Amino acid sequence: MLATGIVVEYNPFHNGHLFHLQQAKTQTNADIIIAVMSGQFLQRGEPAIVDKWTRAEMALANGADLVVELPYAFATAHAPQFAKGAIELLDALQCDYFCFGSEEGSIAPFTNSLDLIHSQSQVYEQMIQDAMKEGLSYPRALRAGYEAISQHTTLPLANLSEPNNILGFHYMQAAREIHSSMIPVTIERTGSHYHDSSLPVDSIASATSIRNQLLQSHSTSDVEPFMPESSFQLLKDWTTRHGFQSWDLLYPLLRYTILREEPQRLAEIADVTEGIEFSLYKAAKEQATFHGFMQAVKSKRYTWTRIQRMLVHILTGYNKSTREEINSPSYIRLLGMSQSGRTYLRSVKKQLPLPLVSRVASLSDLSLRTDNKSTDIYLCGIQSAPAPGLDYRMPPIMR
Repeated sequence: MLATGIVVEYNPFHNGHLFHLQQAKTQTNADIIIAVMSGQFLQRGEPAIVDKWTRAEMALANGADLVVELPYAFATAHAPQFAKGAIELLDALQCDYFCFGSEEGSIAPFTNSLDLIHSQSQVYEQMIQDAMKEGLSYPRALRAGYEAISQHTTLPLANLSEPNNILGFHYMQAAREIHSSMIPVTIERTGSHYHDSSLPVDSIASATSIRNQLLQSHSTSDVEPFMPESSFQLLKDWTTRHGFQSWDLLYPLLRYTILREEPQRLAEIADVTEGIEFSLYKAAKEQATFHGFMQAVKSKRYTWTRIQRMLVHILTGYNKSTREEINSPSYIRLLGMSQSGRTYLRSVKKQLPLPLVSRVASLSDLSLRTDNKSTDIYLCGIQSAPAPGLDYRMPPIMR
């Protein structure tokens, strides 16, 4: 069976995601689609608005055949580490292709960009360091270095100021570094821009605009035109029982944690660097809302996303020493599968280089324990939330 892998968050699953999934299957002539999906906390340093099992069910209802969890250590990391974890899992699952959405719509510019950076690596790294010393954030420093070395070629290059292009570049870089045999395919992004915050007039909206509408109105009715019917019903069912998770709900717990730990211990948390722990502590003492907290802390050097990732790690207690121990995925955590997915797993199970986890209790692993803890913390503040230990009780979804 020919398998194509995709990397997703589905927060929530909308019409643009459906288009990407269908195109991934069509363009690669795949028998099955394997989705590596972030768990309860996401790459932008946010809690997912609905839990990972609901999002996995959305994926299965709309054409995915296997949904596996991208571990917390990678799902909440910056783009290179996020991509590394996802690509290594897809490679371990014996995928023939991996497919990503991009603003570019063609693989050649990404390949050209990879070759250019490799050939100019020393100059590129020095430019990044110099830009950061001048106070630029890491993403802006990367762009500055990239724009400088781009003058050394006339070949078409990927525009690495676009968010999907950035992730696509790092997927391809990760695949190259592990010498993966997977073939990369990209699909041009259609509809709203990644960062668009308001709903459009056509049927494809950004996940950002859908989330904003849901969190502002606390109603699902306005987003129905932008989601497949199955996804919308799952979203509506979750909302009826639990509402939506958000930083606003988690802020009292975050604030308590920061005030309890104080700056010295905050400095031990992953991504907390350069004395920002003092700003975090001061803002927690003074700000009663999450938005006020973020406004007090953000700066030219620290992007909103980078700060949010720090806060997720503070909330979950994910420290620098733990992160150093988790270099690569050490298991394949199965969240759900279709009948075709089950057939595929049976055919490749003996070739999998990592243990396949369908029951959490069957494996003792630092990364997996981190995932389980993140679920317990994620459920705090959600109305009618299940009791802690849900990862141990929840079996994979069978469709």
